[in-house]
Amino acid sequence: MSTERGTVVVGAGHAGTQVAFSLREAGYRKPVVVIDSEPDLPYQKPPLSKTFLSGDQSISQIVFRPREFYSSQGITLLAGRQADGIDRKSRTVLLAGGTGVPYEHLVLAVGCTPKRPDIEGAGLDGVLTLRSLRDARRLRSSLLTASRVVIVGGGFLGLEIAAAARTLGKHVSVIEVQDRLLERAVSAPVAAHVAGVHADRGVNVRCGVQVGRIVDDGSGRVAAVETTDGSVVPADLVVVGIGVSPNEELATTAGLDVAGGIVVDSELSTKDPCISAVGDCARFPSPDGAGSVRIESVQNALDQARSVAKKIVGRPAPYHAMPWFWSEQFGTKVQMVGLTGGCDNVRLTGSVDEGKFSAFCFRDGLLRGVESVNSPRDHIVARKTMSVTRLLSLDQLDRAGFDLRDLGGIPR
Repeated sequence: MSTERGTVVVGAGHAGTQVAFSLREAGYRKPVVVIDSEPDLPYQKPPLSKTFLSGDQSISQIVFRPREFYSSQGITLLAGRQADGIDRKSRTVLLAGGTGVPYEHLVLAVGCTPKRPDIEGAGLDGVLTLRSLRDARRLRSSLLTASRVVIVGGGFLGLEIAAAARTLGKHVSVIEVQDRLLERAVSAPVAAHVAGVHADRGVNVRCGVQVGRIVDDGSGRVAAVETTDGSVVPADLVVVGIGVSPNEELATTAGLDVAGGIVVDSELSTKDPCISAVGDCARFPSPDGAGSVRIESVQNALDQARSVAKKIVGRPAPYHAMPWFWSEQFGTKVQMVGLTGGCDNVRLTGSVDEGKFSAFCFRDGLLRGVESVNSPRDHIVARKTMSVTRLLSLDQLDRAGFDLRDLGGIPR
C-alpha cells in the first residue's frame, strides 16, 4: 500500500464505495483506500431483506463490483479490517493491531447498528437482527427450519422480512408498539393499505402492544414472545427490527461533534475540514430547511458520496438533494419522495380500492412529500417536480388539480 496521502474511506456500504468510485470517475489520481470490518466484497443492502432473503438472489448477484474492479481502478480495499481510532493531528486512521493508514482526506461512512430491546430473552438463540450480509446469511438459514416467525417492529425492514418469510410459507406475526404500522415512515392512508396487504396474505399484525419478554424453551432457545398485555405468541424465530443507532464511536473518540449521528455542515464536512461523513451515520442540514436530519436510504448515501467526491477534487457545493425511498412487499411497491414526518394534511389521488394511489403530504400548508403505491409515474413526476420547485403550497396544487407536471414544467 502506498505511503502517499490520499483519501481514506471507513465503511464499504453504498456511501463508502460510491465515494471511491466517484473519485476515480472524476480523475482523482491520489491513493484511495476503503476500510471495512466485514470480510466480504462490498454489496448492496436492499436485497438482504428481499430477494437475497427469499433465496432469489445469490451473493455474487448483489456485490457492487468483482474484486478485479477495485485493483483495476487503483482502489485499495481493506476488507475484514477494523478501524479503531483516528489521530487527527497526524491524519492517520488507526487499525486494530496497530497499523496506521495516513490520509489527506477522511470520509466516515460507518453506517448504523441495529437496536436490541432491553428485555428478558433478547439474547436467546433464535433472536436475530438484520443489517449485514452475515446477518442475512444467518437469517436465511434460520428461515429454512423455522415454522413460526415473529417480527418485532412494524417499520419497512420488519415488514419486508415478514413478506419474505410469509412467501416461504411460514406463520408470521408482526408486533408493533405504535398504534399503526410505519408510524414514523409514511402517512396513515398508506400505512393502512400496507397493513391490509399483509393481512390479506395471512400475516398476523398486532399494533399498540409491546413485547414484555422473549420466552426461553429451557435450553437457551426462543419458544415464544410474550407481550405486556399477557398474550403469548409461539415462535421458533424472532427478528427484531426496531430501528438503528448511528455508529458514532470513531467520531466521538476523535473529538468530532455527534448528536444522533455525526454532525456535518451543508458540504458534509465535520468540524475538522479534513474529515467528512456520509450516508446513514451523517446528521446534516435538512433539505426542507427544518433543522437537521439523518436519513437512511440508498439514494441519500449515493448522492452524498458523489457530493463529497466533488468536494475532494475541488468542486464543492452544498448538499441539498431531495430524498426518496422505496419498499416492496408482496408485489406492492411503495415509493416516497421528500420528508413526510409530522405532516398535518394528506390528500389522496388515484384509487385506494384498486391499490394504485398517491398521498400528497403537507405541513403548514406546504407540500413536504409524496407517497405513491403502485404508481411509479406519480413518483417519477413528484421527484422531478419537487427537485425543481420545493415549496409548493396546498392552494397551488388544488388549482392544478394535484397534477404536478404543469407545476414542474414536465411535458405531458
